[in-house]
Amino acid sequence: MISRHAFLKLGAAAVALGLAAGGAAAQEVTLRLHQFLPAQANVPTHVLDVWADQIEEASGGRIEIQRFPAMQLGGAPPQLIDQVIDGTVDIIWTVAGYTPGRFPRTEVFELPFMMEGSNAEATSRAYWQLAEETMMDTDFADFHVLGLWVHGPGVIHSSTPIETVADLNGVKLRAPTRTTNMMFSALGATPIGMPVPAIPEALSQGVIDATVIPWEVTGAIRSSELVENHTEFGDASLYTTSFIFAMNQAAYDGLPADLQAIIDAHSGLEFSAFAGRTMQEYDAPSRLIAEDRGNNIITLTEEQVAEWRAAAAPTVDVWIAEMDAAGLDGTGLVERARALIAENLGNM
Repeated sequence: MISRHAFLKLGAAAVALGLAAGGAAAQEVTLRLHQFLPAQANVPTHVLDVWADQIEEASGGRIEIQRFPAMQLGGAPPQLIDQVIDGTVDIIWTVAGYTPGRFPRTEVFELPFMMEGSNAEATSRAYWQLAEETMMDTDFADFHVLGLWVHGPGVIHSSTPIETVADLNGVKLRAPTRTTNMMFSALGATPIGMPVPAIPEALSQGVIDATVIPWEVTGAIRSSELVENHTEFGDASLYTTSFIFAMNQAAYDGLPADLQAIIDAHSGLEFSAFAGRTMQEYDAPSRLIAEDRGNNIITLTEEQVAEWRAAAAPTVDVWIAEMDAAGLDGTGLVERARALIAENLGNM
């Protein structure tokens, strides 16, 4: 029989072991990352998984990030932002414009020909910097921002060749955001808003005649098999799209300080720059798919692009007037965004 002293000693050791185990368990965190593209697409593979792997490694396994692509946890892409706000999921990646008008300041980067230099890295840096100045406590007040970036130059992918603005007349065209819809409507197209995953079916069923997306995503949705014409704008960028990579605020606040520091160290300005640069780098492999198929890739000359610039310019004026009417200083946002893009281009 065990003595009373030995029993008490054993009990104390068990309690201590239990407390230690409980303390260890309290330091282990599982975060669920939800997004709208297939797991094999470029952004999940080369941006989001890279980030998640780095977090897991830097935390010594104390943070596990479960990845749920293609809306596996339910809902539609426009619902992602509310999912991260209400804590249904812990982390999301989404298009700011999937909820039109909700993040008005982000739209400045989607304006026609805003991305001078067609450089997604410089523009992504500018996006993060402008957000620190104007958006973190306004547009993004309901969640913790991990990264903000844009993709490379937008390209028109169409069933019939598009070279001039007049070629858009009557074309049913998918565009990603309120801002791009506004522009294409002014240019004569019939814009139809929809998330990226809906594009293949819409093209195959004739719901749309064309779509605008960067090259890098065309491989994942196989759009080069559905349309044979692709219009590039030379060294210019007709448009780009603003993305948000965000974490539930309560989930972030609930982390121990050292784990918050790990999240912070792998997020922010430099991560945003990496994400934008990486998206643009993967334009080339997807463009090659269209080339290998013998598709018609139209690269507009500077003179042709000038026509598009002139036709799209009123969209900027309309947007500025909308922002001014909402008390957001549209002119100031445009000027500051352009200045930050130019500054970052100059530093590269």
